[in-house]
Amino acid sequence: MNIIPRFFLSLSIITLGLAQISAQEVERIRDVIYTKHDGVALTMDVFKPEKPNGAGIIKIISGGWKSNHKGISDGGWPQAGYTTFVVVHGTQPRFQVEEIVADLNRAVRFIRANAAQYGVDPNKLGVTGSSAGGHLSLMLATRGGAGNLKAEDPVDRESSSVNAVACFYPPTDYLNWFEDGDNAVGIGKLADYAGAFGPKCSTPEGREALGKDLSPIYWVHKGQPPIFIVHGDADPQVSITQAHRFFKKCGEVGTPCEIFIREGAGHGGWQEMTGDTARMTEWFDLQLLGKQPAKPFKLGISSGPSTPVKKPAATR
Repeated sequence: MNIIPRFFLSLSIITLGLAQISAQEVERIRDVIYTKHDGVALTMDVFKPEKPNGAGIIKIISGGWKSNHKGISDGGWPQAGYTTFVVVHGTQPRFQVEEIVADLNRAVRFIRANAAQYGVDPNKLGVTGSSAGGHLSLMLATRGGAGNLKAEDPVDRESSSVNAVACFYPPTDYLNWFEDGDNAVGIGKLADYAGAFGPKCSTPEGREALGKDLSPIYWVHKGQPPIFIVHGDADPQVSITQAHRFFKKCGEVGTPCEIFIREGAGHGGWQEMTGDTARMTEWFDLQLLGKQPAKPFKLGISSGPSTPVKKPAATR
């Protein structure tokens, strides 16, 4: 009897079983309602690691300010010990960006109000997202703030401030999209997103007001949380100039910010993104847990090469 194939078969079964057990180590709580309005219940999924580190990561599901439950994943954050709150927001054009920002503030307040239930420190909350999700992350960083202590709902009494940010290629300035004076509030390069900005973007005055209200760069302040941004310098959708200007503004007020530029990278789609996410984990470890990384952050601008993700070969 040849026992070698059977041995490897048994080993494969054991390995598969261990992988399944490992996958079950993260507890998922689905469809936690954080707010209701306009006949819609907005939800988040909570991923609880087997060995939590006491901090939380808020992961915003958003692309072009559209959000859906199909895009939910824990992002790998629970594997690093982070209880992860994956937030779905109302989708444009039904919900405009101003409303979406308000809902994200509500989500943070909800998490903070229920922090004990989920085993997280309410003062150790990080936020992450990509593109529009990055923009919303920075809106929380720069405009999140104290709750209304007189509110009937105890959730609304909580602060919507976050304690650290790490995000990919976020818009930061709608009034200077690619060049100075390049207003993109529902016009120009963002003409297809007019519905997301709503009727205010139909006039120059409205676009100017919205552009300031919704651009994180105009709300940078000394007390905001530390921010880490990864951006491709060949991004055709969100100009790398936005990251540079945002960094400069943070420097002017003396608030921590680090930019990492992927050379030749576009709006996502490079192989090194997994490594970039690992570096973001180190950022959160440092800012939320006080854990020093092996490679220190210099709070400056640095860069590295990128490798495009290979597209699958077309089938006949």
